[in-house]
Amino acid sequence: MVSQYISHAMEKSSWIRRMFEVGAELKRIHGPGNVFDLSLGNPIIEPPQKFFEVMEDISRQTKSGLHRYMPNAGFPEVREKIANHLTKKNILKTDGKHVIMSCGAGGGINVILRTLLDQGDEVIILAPFFSEYQFYVRNHHGKVVIAETDEHFNIDIEKLEKKMNKKTKAIIINNPNNPTGKVYDKETVQKFVDFMHEKQKKCKRPIYIISDEPYREIVYDDVEVPPICQMYENSFLVYSWSKSLAIPGDRIGYIAVNPEMEHAQKVVDGLIFCTRVLGFVNAPAIMQLAVGELLDTTVDIDFYERKKKLLFQRLTAAGYEIEEPKGTFYMFPKAPGGDDLAFTERAKDEKVLIVPGVGFGRGGHFRISYCTDDRTIENACDRLEKIV
Repeated sequence: MVSQYISHAMEKSSWIRRMFEVGAELKRIHGPGNVFDLSLGNPIIEPPQKFFEVMEDISRQTKSGLHRYMPNAGFPEVREKIANHLTKKNILKTDGKHVIMSCGAGGGINVILRTLLDQGDEVIILAPFFSEYQFYVRNHHGKVVIAETDEHFNIDIEKLEKKMNKKTKAIIINNPNNPTGKVYDKETVQKFVDFMHEKQKKCKRPIYIISDEPYREIVYDDVEVPPICQMYENSFLVYSWSKSLAIPGDRIGYIAVNPEMEHAQKVVDGLIFCTRVLGFVNAPAIMQLAVGELLDTTVDIDFYERKKKLLFQRLTAAGYEIEEPKGTFYMFPKAPGGDDLAFTERAKDEKVLIVPGVGFGRGGHFRISYCTDDRTIENACDRLEKIV
């Protein structure tokens, strides 16, 4: 028998998954070529050629022990390469001892939360948010607290402060942001960090920032992602190659701990322990070796920027209100009429799959993913233009 908690969680499961199931049924009825799916962030682009070359090189290696158990934190040489990369890029000055390989960003966040949370500890997430964050927090007996961003999806310090109390243990920040495509600029991040330092000083204990950055390289117009973890000592940087290399099925990422964190070594030991006891044991061995050789390699970002411009131009010309994305491969338009659930149904009637904003904690909007083919985008635009 399924537990009451899981039964309840499944009933409130991700709108993204719901739309995936709706899409599967529509494709069965109408044929895959007649349904235009903008709901999933599942990149259609293939990994860069260098990825395949590196994988081929690894497959030829005869060094013994590549497929055995390893330290739960991952191969030391890969962790050191990542630390050197982060330091060189001024993302976070760290070393290999403060890097733990993870099964993607989702696995990494779960490991962090299991390490930090006691029963009833609160974790703040900023709306709109990646919907799985709520489940990640509850997995480890934490309480989800939602703080709204402003109308342009910037961090609202006043609203955030009202949500903080003596039980606040951490804040999850996602920059660049899914679902909005927002990239918090340096001024915004600095104000946020200054506020966090002030709150820590008043409460005389750590309040952690968990910075989820799987879209860090997918930015447009020379936008830069501020190094928040370099700016705030009690911080975790969580990264995944799912988006930058277009390998979401390979489940490879890392956690980087700021070495200046209070009790950093004990926290690192906790992360390593939780990697083991949560059943991850270690991140996939072959993928660790691969990404260690691909730290300066990404998919073609122009591929996404071109699609973003096409979609943004067509939808804004049709009358949609959209905060132009500066990163990721999502946009978050306002739903015509203000009812995102009703509009999602209207789009479905046109065989276009989108995700209502309520699934991300911000009703009145809908999310579009444009990491798909041009035919799907163009046909979806034709139909969305009819129902604005």
